[in-house]
Amino acid sequence: MSTMKNTLILGASGQIAQWVVKALANQPHSTLKLLVRDPRKLTGQEPSNSNIVLGNVLDKKLLRNAMAGQDIVYANLSGENLDMQAHAVIAAMRDVKVKRLVFVLSLGIYNEVPGKFGEWNNAMIGKDLQPYRRAADLIEASDLEYTILRPAWLTDDDEVDYQITARHEPFKGTVVSRKSVGDLIAQIIANPNLHIKENLGINKPNTEGDKPYFM
Repeated sequence: MSTMKNTLILGASGQIAQWVVKALANQPHSTLKLLVRDPRKLTGQEPSNSNIVLGNVLDKKLLRNAMAGQDIVYANLSGENLDMQAHAVIAAMRDVKVKRLVFVLSLGIYNEVPGKFGEWNNAMIGKDLQPYRRAADLIEASDLEYTILRPAWLTDDDEVDYQITARHEPFKGTVVSRKSVGDLIAQIIANPNLHIKENLGINKPNTEGDKPYFM
């Protein structure tokens, strides 16, 4: 008999997170705690093995209470204060002694995207990536068992097709589906020993180009 696995999803109304919730829905030995800021973003279709927490990760008491007793935390967060949010998550995890973290960031935070696409990406979002880079540095400096994911430009294609690159490898491709990123996260939640202390780029194979096809 499997032991129960408790997963806290921060930013659970995000589009990647919704794929993860679908993948883990109604599994007999899995519970999901879904933290959302805006109740209007709830679909009403949340699975029976989930419960909802309304609030903000910067609310220290709420975050600590939500995190207590969880086995793994998956953060699907964004914004100009992402580094502050990452700091709050790390501190709460330390306080309640939860070790396993999956955190989605962005391609380009290390100038790891080569060629014309790298130049285009930097021109489009370079300035916005500074809090993402600071968040990555905070996570890597922590004593957590983290996995950082840096997706390519995201599509809504209903497909799972991806490859990964390591922290110090040049990034590949230009796009990846949200469903693909969600698939990788769901695999890590199901098998928490996967990709510990790894910082991974994720893209769809054979999508090299000067910019994403939809731009």
